[in-house]
Amino acid sequence: MYLDELDTPQVRPEPELQPGCNRRGFLTAALVGGALSLPLTGIAAPASAAVVQGRMYTVDKRSTKLDTKYPRAEFRGMWVASVLNVDWPSKSGLPVATQKAELRALLDLAVKRRLNTVLLQVRPTADRMWASTLGEPWSKYLTGTQGKDPGYDPLAYAVAEAHKRALSLHAWINPYRVSMGTSLNSLVATHPARKNPSWTFAYGGKRYYNPGIPAVRNYIISVIKDLVKRYDVDGIHFDDYFYPYPASGTSIPDAATYKTYKGSFTSVAAWRRNNVNVFVRDVHKAIHATKPRVVFGISPFGIWRNKSSSSLGSATSGFEAYTSLYADSRAWVKNNWVDYMLPQLYWNQGFAIADYNVLVDWWAKQVAGTPVKLMIGEASYRVGAGGAWNDKNELSDHLTKTRSVPAVRGQAFYNATSVRANSLNAMGTLAAAHYARPALPLALPNLQATRPKTPTITTAVRTASGVKLSWKSSGSGERIRYIAIWRWESTASTLPNIQATGRNLRKVVARTATAQSWTDTGVVRGKLYCYVIQAISQTGMDSAKASAIFVKA
Repeated sequence: MYLDELDTPQVRPEPELQPGCNRRGFLTAALVGGALSLPLTGIAAPASAAVVQGRMYTVDKRSTKLDTKYPRAEFRGMWVASVLNVDWPSKSGLPVATQKAELRALLDLAVKRRLNTVLLQVRPTADRMWASTLGEPWSKYLTGTQGKDPGYDPLAYAVAEAHKRALSLHAWINPYRVSMGTSLNSLVATHPARKNPSWTFAYGGKRYYNPGIPAVRNYIISVIKDLVKRYDVDGIHFDDYFYPYPASGTSIPDAATYKTYKGSFTSVAAWRRNNVNVFVRDVHKAIHATKPRVVFGISPFGIWRNKSSSSLGSATSGFEAYTSLYADSRAWVKNNWVDYMLPQLYWNQGFAIADYNVLVDWWAKQVAGTPVKLMIGEASYRVGAGGAWNDKNELSDHLTKTRSVPAVRGQAFYNATSVRANSLNAMGTLAAAHYARPALPLALPNLQATRPKTPTITTAVRTASGVKLSWKSSGSGERIRYIAIWRWESTASTLPNIQATGRNLRKVVARTATAQSWTDTGVVRGKLYCYVIQAISQTGMDSAKASAIFVKA
C-alpha cells in the first residue's frame, strides 16, 4: 500500500504514514512557471480526484495525529563546557585555526547525532568569549592568558557555524563564579571584580560575585543585555550554579551584606533565595526587553525539595537546591521567569535516593498550566561509570520514559566530550531508538512570535544522484531561520496535510538566501514521492501553509 491511500477500505498503516487527505484539505493549487519540472512519461493520467505530478500545491490542512516515536519538534541539546577546557577548546593557547576546527567538529557531532541545539559556555568565570567593551576580560581558556585577545570572535564564529548547520545556539553563562581560585591578584588589573573587591567573596577554594549586592546583579544583567543585543544567539542559558555548593566546615561570608541589604527579611536563607529570585526575574525581563525572541532557560540541580521537607517536594531524599543553593527553581516556573527548565536529572532509573522516573514526573507536574517548556538534563558523562550506568540502554530507557510524559519536550546531554566518546555505544543506541529523524525546534508562541511567510517550491528535478528540490522563501516579515522538508512515497492520489510528526521529516535546512535547493539522495529511482516544505522561525513558529509537489525519482 502506498503511503497516501487514505480512502481505501484496506487495513490502514500507522496514521502518520498516511500524510494525504481528501481534496477538501487544501486552499489553493498553483502551477509554477507554467511548466512541469518532471516529465509524465510512464505515469498514468491522474483521475479527477488525483493531483498532478510536477505541480506545486499550497496546502493548509493540518494533521492532528501525533507519534511519540517521531516528534515533529523536540529540544535535543548538547552542553559544550569551556571552563577548565572540559570540552572546548581542548586546551588553552591553541592556534585560531585549531580552535575553529575543534568547534566545527563539535557542531558536526551534534548534527551527526541529530541534535538541534548547542549550549556553548561563553562566560565560564566572569570572563568572556566574545568581543565586548564592558570591562570583563577575554577568557584565559582561549589563549592561556586572561585578557589576551584570541584573534577572532569565538561567539560570533560559533553562532554563524551553528546556524549554517541549522543548529540553535544558546549562550551558556555562569553568572556569579569569578575564578576557580581565591586570589584577586590572579585576575587582570582591569577585571571588574578586582576593581570592586567588595563585590566578591572567597568560599570553598573559589571566588564568587556576591548575589546579595544589587550592584552586582545589575552589572551581570548589563553584561547579558550587551551580549543579547549584539549577537544573534537563540537563547541565554544558566546552569545550576547560583550561591556556591556547600563547603564542609565553613559558611558563606555574607553576614555584612545581609545586614546592609536584608530589608524586612529575618532569615538569611530566605533573603538569599530572594536575591536569586530577583536576579532570575530581572534577567528574564531584560532579555525580552532587548530581544523578545531570545529564550531564557535554566538547568537547575534536579531536586528542588524532598517531600520530607515540603509537601510540594518530590519523593526523594537527596541534596536540595532550595535549601543548599538557595535556588527556588519551582518559583521560577510558577512565576514564568524562565522560558524553559532543563533540570539536571543525573541519576538512573530506580536509584533509591533520587529516582529518575520519579523526578521526571515531579517536574512535569510543576510546569503544568504554565507556558514554561520542560526538557531533561541527561548524564551522558556517567555512562560506563558503574552500576546501572554500565547498561548501554540506560540513557535510551530515559528517553522511553520522557516520551511517555507529554510535558517533557526534549533533553540535553552533558557533555560534548561524552557524546563524542559514545561509551558502550550508549549514544548510538539512543539515537537509533529515538532519533531516527531530525526534529524541529520547539514553538514558543509566547515570545511575541508570529508565523513566517510560506516558502514556495519552484522546481523538483531528477538528477543522477536523486531529486533536486528548489524553493524560494521571503526575507520580509517574521524572520525565517529554517526550511523543513518532508518526503514520502506516494501515489499522487490525494493532497498532503501539513505534517504533525517527524516521521517523514528528511532535512532541516538553514535559510540562507531567497532561492535555495537541496538534493535528496535517499530516493529510489522510478518511485513517486511527495515533498512538503514549511518555513520555521527562530522561535519555532511554522508558516501557516506549506508548499507541496509530487515527483518521480
